[in-house]
Amino acid sequence: MSTQTKYDSSINNSNGPYYKDISYREAGKFEETRFEKIHNVIFKSSDYASIIIAQEIAGLIKEKQAQQESCVLGLATGSSPIKVYEELVRMHKEEGLSFANVVTFNLDEYFPMEKGNVQSYHYFMHEHLFNHVDILPENIHIPDGTIPQEQIHQYCIDYELKINSFGGLDFQLLGIGRTGHIGFNEPGSHYNSVTRSITLDHLTRSDAAPAFFGIENVPKKAITMGIGTIKKAKRIVIMAWGHKKAEVVKETIEGMVSSEVPASYLQRHENTTFVLDKEAAEELTRIKTPWLVGPCRWNEKNKNKAIIWLSQKVQKPILKLTDKDYNDHGMSGLLAEEGSSYELNIRMFNTLQHTITGWPGGKPNADDTYRPERNTPHKKRVLILSPHPDDDVISMGGTFLRLIEQDHIVHVAYQTSGNIAVSDEEAIKYAEVIQNMLPATDKENIGSIILELKRKQERMIDSESTRSLKGLIRRGESYGATRFLGLPDAYVHFLDLPFYETGTVKKNPYGPEDKKRLTNLIKKVKPHQIYAAGDLADPHGTHKVCLDVLFEVLNDLREEEYMKDCWVWLYRGAWQEWDIHDIEMAVPLSPDEVLKKRKAIFFHQSQKDGVMFQGDDSREFWVRAEERNQQTAEKYHKLGLAEYEAIEAFKRYHF
Repeated sequence: MSTQTKYDSSINNSNGPYYKDISYREAGKFEETRFEKIHNVIFKSSDYASIIIAQEIAGLIKEKQAQQESCVLGLATGSSPIKVYEELVRMHKEEGLSFANVVTFNLDEYFPMEKGNVQSYHYFMHEHLFNHVDILPENIHIPDGTIPQEQIHQYCIDYELKINSFGGLDFQLLGIGRTGHIGFNEPGSHYNSVTRSITLDHLTRSDAAPAFFGIENVPKKAITMGIGTIKKAKRIVIMAWGHKKAEVVKETIEGMVSSEVPASYLQRHENTTFVLDKEAAEELTRIKTPWLVGPCRWNEKNKNKAIIWLSQKVQKPILKLTDKDYNDHGMSGLLAEEGSSYELNIRMFNTLQHTITGWPGGKPNADDTYRPERNTPHKKRVLILSPHPDDDVISMGGTFLRLIEQDHIVHVAYQTSGNIAVSDEEAIKYAEVIQNMLPATDKENIGSIILELKRKQERMIDSESTRSLKGLIRRGESYGATRFLGLPDAYVHFLDLPFYETGTVKKNPYGPEDKKRLTNLIKKVKPHQIYAAGDLADPHGTHKVCLDVLFEVLNDLREEEYMKDCWVWLYRGAWQEWDIHDIEMAVPLSPDEVLKKRKAIFFHQSQKDGVMFQGDDSREFWVRAEERNQQTAEKYHKLGLAEYEAIEAFKRYHF
């Protein structure tokens, strides 16, 4: 690929400069539309997209080396660029990529913030990049969170002058926050703003809260490069990964330039590329409603998506949609192909109706032609995978109960210990109960844990024994819930995957031992069904890692005879439900089943009332689960289907 991606500004259209370099087009999905005002490419995988970005940076470094010039990089922090830095480190170690001519300027830093603090961006950059490459220490520039308050103004001026002294930024790497911030330029930032001190938005602090073990520990201020500083970069690449970024990505790329979405200022930069994974791109018009963009390829997925969208748009049940409704909303091409709205409506109604089943393991002795699951074998071996010790009951507690009551052989496996989500106060409470039950001669070990917790300073990592106690608390709660649902203890498994056991929000990459533990369990159970969390919006990433481990294991085992008859159903976690057009199995719940599901969730007492990692949603998990399931049922009803109390939804994964 070319080392520096450029626009050919001599060719213009309604979307601004024409994108000349085709490297990103070849690697990802690119398509210009009248809605989009920033060039963007979409990749199936954020990991692969990160490699492409790293290759562009490496190419620029080499080009500058050949010209005997410094390569001046503006760098970002947060979860988005981690894989980019990993690939750059790999290139340095395996391919000899040198950083000797590289000068870096980081976007921002919390204030106040000590450099050695694990939450500092100084620590982050050295941990992920600088400690592993041959960059000269004097070429590293990161805003200093220890500057005295009265010196910040002059310090920011000097930071700007330092950037200018190197001729400005050759390349600026950006992520985007859910407020639309780039760097820490929060809503309201001026397009000509420079490096300065800024007060952080509540949503930004809320998103950072898991890393700081609570929003109360997140600094309220930061030092950040300004919008004007960023816009002077010769080349800008901005990344967005995951469902949680989809709304702000659409606003940034398709909306008006506004200080309320600071990233939208990049519409006025002539060499910017937005690099997205498919989840972050899902709200873009060309992805969500391609029939509004231009001629649409009417495959079954787009037909289903469009008809459901139309029904919701005009607020009519599917069977009441008319030819006029289709024509008025950009779907005349679909009518031309199919002939009439009547036929389309009937087919879509039947498709949705066939997703609904009260028999998630298949109904015995029934025609399964139009059912989501097979009727044979009737007694299926089922493996439910739960990333944390409560995801099973939160996300599919009603289905879990049905599978047990309908006489399937159900196993549940908790993939991680979940220990980090147990508060110190909760752990002390349990430890003191244990201490009071022990004879005096045995109190020492538990007493040391209590003392550690009471003396624990902010953001200290728990000792192994304390993490063990917290894991046992989660384990006991899990047994309480599964026993309540009627599952024998022998069918409950705790994998305690090693990648999770860091004692911090940041986890290790998964490795062979993680895969081995899951592989051994699948080989033991030989399941006909696997239920797994397909929720990639998990705020601390554990769901995604657990899913990645599963996908690798499935790929490794795909030739095993028993796997040829195994179906994988993905559920969503507490943050988001499948879109209706994605749902392939919908399990309705009665009011009594909803109540029983709620009681099962209540067994996870350490996660009730004071949830540590709940994102920006203040509702408890059981409330979110119930309201989400009720909303799914309501959506089905508004589309013209039967009215249910609640519905749990699943999408099949084909491997």
